Amino acid sequence: MFVFKAAVVGAGTMGGQIAQTIAAAGIPVVLKDIDEELVQAGLDEARNVTKGQVGKLVEKGRITQEQADAQLEEVVGRIHGTTSYESFGEVDFVVEAVPERMEIKQSVFAELDAATPGHAILASNTSSLSITEIGEATLRPHKVVGFHYFYPASIMPLIEIVEGEETSAETVTAALTFAQAIRKQPITCLEVPGFVVNRILNSGIAEVWREQEEKGLSIKLIDEGVGAAGVVPVGPYYLVNLLGLDTVLHVAEHLLESYGGERFYVPKGMQKLVADGKLGAKTGGDGFYDPQGQPNVKGEAEPDVAELVELLSLKTLIEACLVLEEGVATHRDIDFGMMAGAGLDPRRGLMPPFMKADSEGLDAILERMENAQERHGERFAPPTILRRLVAQGRLGQKSGQGFYPYPQPDAEQPAELVKLETRPLRGGSGDGVAIAWLANGQMNSISPQVVEDLQKVWSKVKSEAGQPIRALVIASSNPFLYCAGADIKAFTTMDESSGAKLIDGAHAMFRELGEQGVVTIAAVNGLAFGGGCELAMACDVRIAARSAIFGQPEIKLGIIPGFGGTQRLPRLVGANKALEMNLIGDPILAEEAFELGLVNRVVDDHELLDSALQWARKLAAQAPLAVAEIKRVSGASELGEGIEAEKRAFAQVFASEDAREGIGAFLGKRQPRFHGR
Repeated sequence: MFVFKAAVVGAGTMGGQIAQTIAAAGIPVVLKDIDEELVQAGLDEARNVTKGQVGKLVEKGRITQEQADAQLEEVVGRIHGTTSYESFGEVDFVVEAVPERMEIKQSVFAELDAATPGHAILASNTSSLSITEIGEATLRPHKVVGFHYFYPASIMPLIEIVEGEETSAETVTAALTFAQAIRKQPITCLEVPGFVVNRILNSGIAEVWREQEEKGLSIKLIDEGVGAAGVVPVGPYYLVNLLGLDTVLHVAEHLLESYGGERFYVPKGMQKLVADGKLGAKTGGDGFYDPQGQPNVKGEAEPDVAELVELLSLKTLIEACLVLEEGVATHRDIDFGMMAGAGLDPRRGLMPPFMKADSEGLDAILERMENAQERHGERFAPPTILRRLVAQGRLGQKSGQGFYPYPQPDAEQPAELVKLETRPLRGGSGDGVAIAWLANGQMNSISPQVVEDLQKVWSKVKSEAGQPIRALVIASSNPFLYCAGADIKAFTTMDESSGAKLIDGAHAMFRELGEQGVVTIAAVNGLAFGGGCELAMACDVRIAARSAIFGQPEIKLGIIPGFGGTQRLPRLVGANKALEMNLIGDPILAEEAFELGLVNRVVDDHELLDSALQWARKLAAQAPLAVAEIKRVSGASELGEGIEAEKRAFAQVFASEDAREGIGAFLGKRQPRFHGR
């Protein structure tokens, strides 16, 4: 499903900002509300947000004031305000952002169902209500999905894509693609009260709320102490003041009703403040604090900050584990959501729950939970997943694997950006397995040096004599993605001769991955685009985490796949689907990749490395000569001729004006304008 025009229903502050995020990505958007005054307020909000964004670019010297003024009018000009559904007959994606009351949302969705094309996706920005129940008001519940922005929508990068009971996989994929198109960072989850971030965040902060009211603690001292402890971006009461007490109270009461008073807590002080109309920043700053910064709730006792931090941290991890155990979201998406939606960003010295647990040691965490359980009751009972990992010896960073895997490279390395880790088979001597860890920074892109380093590691693997390596797992050292594709900027700096040499060398190595006696297994833990997807396809076996995403987006840059994507993809998924993927450039999720035959297995994210190593150990024990011949004969076709044709086509297209325009637009973060030359 493609989005050429979008709509937002509900033109408050949030609705205006949502419309702005869509318009800023170059997509026309209709902004609707029930009267002109509300519509204008939303348009004003979009204008103010855009003005602030381009103003910062002027301050940094990236654009001139004249260019900023032009950009402002261009973005705002894409937003059409209205009080009717008259122009909804041509929209492809709608985001509803009306008040959090089920009867209002169902009424709006019934109207949207009648006013929009049958192919249109109807998304709700709800932070807690049932997507399934909202969808019941329509004749297309399979096209109803949660699309939860975080406030402020113009700044916060996260969108929770929530799958209702009737939501189709195609709708989820389309919503994820749309979120990426508007430059947001999506996670996917099943429909449960609180979804992911709000549920986990409230569970942890509830312990602070509980302690404050039971012991009469000073909220100011709590905010100062906990805020400075390196576990949350700001103090919990100050945060609620910013978000709005009424908004937080609504979610907290919903979670309490859904999960019970043992796990969640609603502070009576917050209920009274909301009843008095003291909502925080939205009411002039009068909320937990008055406008002068003094507390509005009773309590002067000095808190035990260390104890509060312990309760907050442990309960946050417990709830995160429960979300994982219930299959609501993967551990990768949970951590990513807490980073992008709750500010627990390692770049700021803060860590999301699973990453934090791995760094502290899962055995130590388990002991601390058991102690907290003795002091505070069953809400601190250690989750099964934690006990299981400790029983396996997966203790976190110190053991090489916890919730995440951690590379433990050999002492002597043949390369820099690809690390080799050899592992003997269980039971001692014999043919072993190895892991090649891709380690090229945040995007793990395939640069010229990565290609050279892969060749060095592959040569080392093939020539290992003391204990022959019979299976190689190619994995990512980045916990959140596999490989974002080729390093386009680096490739554009190469001259024709060196570029051709690199391409030839990469193709030769990729061919060997699928032909030699060493079995190759791609352990794809996240996004695998372009060259990353092509590297995975060159391997014999592909094991994908549930969070994995595959795609060949080169067409969007005005070029074609250059590492075998036009040849290996149709051999795996069929010519028809391969042509579609290469022509459109949109991604597919792991489950669809499995159904198509692109991957061999889909496993839980936290079990990916173990699953890949199991495959490696099984295949490493097979007869090497037989393995080599099976691979060679199974791949016997016209692949070589196809690769040569792709190389010639890639060189021709890469030298075109369209390619220069597409690559320039990608690097400049703008929409390309192709002219067919």
